[in-house]
Amino acid sequence: MLLIVAKTKMSIDGILNVNKPEGKTSFNVVAWLRHATGEKHVGHAGTLDPIATGVLPICFGQGTRVVQFLTDSSKVYLAQIELGVATKTFDRQGGIIQRADPSGISVAQIEEALAAFQGTIEQVPPIYSALKHYGRRCYELARAGIPIKLKPRQVEISSLQLASCRLPLVTVRVECGGGTYVRSLAHDLGQRLGCGAHLSGLVRLRCGPFRIEDALSAPQVEDAVKRGDWKGLLHAVDSPLL
Repeated sequence: MLLIVAKTKMSIDGILNVNKPEGKTSFNVVAWLRHATGEKHVGHAGTLDPIATGVLPICFGQGTRVVQFLTDSSKVYLAQIELGVATKTFDRQGGIIQRADPSGISVAQIEEALAAFQGTIEQVPPIYSALKHYGRRCYELARAGIPIKLKPRQVEISSLQLASCRLPLVTVRVECGGGTYVRSLAHDLGQRLGCGAHLSGLVRLRCGPFRIEDALSAPQVEDAVKRGDWKGLLHAVDSPLL
């Protein structure tokens, strides 16, 4: 009897803490790593918009099982918000829908407004988002000019700290739970101050246990892949649970 043994590739399991570069989508990073490493089972936890940088956990193999856990985990951001200009997308990439002069707004007024968003709040997501509305992505409907109204969702913002203020720009450190849109926070802050605002920059400092101090840049990951020792950079699958 002839015994035929099929060769199977060993699955690579783990989590790579990547510092996402600006201008790339989270899916761009996943697609790049799939191609570079040859691994098929790759996913990311906690989507970052193209304008954002910072911690993006990339999960391989069995690591994809903790994607939802990481997506729902607490996160820390450093958000740059421009007062005086509101946009359709709530960030700097959208068309302008409101302008106002924010020069008369004081630091005390900004801190008072921020305090109103701390704790468990109701937040309306941006219509330009990947959320689904009756089976279609919201951004697809918005780009097609189809009016949609999203319901507010309960989110948890445990800490909001004004890090700097050089009008029209303010920088805010945000610690929040999963599902929070910092773009919506920036927009809502502008509405509360009466001048409009949008998110002009965003850095994710932490996602669950993964910190930006330990995150690998794209060139660092690329060099490791070329050397063939990138697997040694992976965190254990259960590391987010410890």
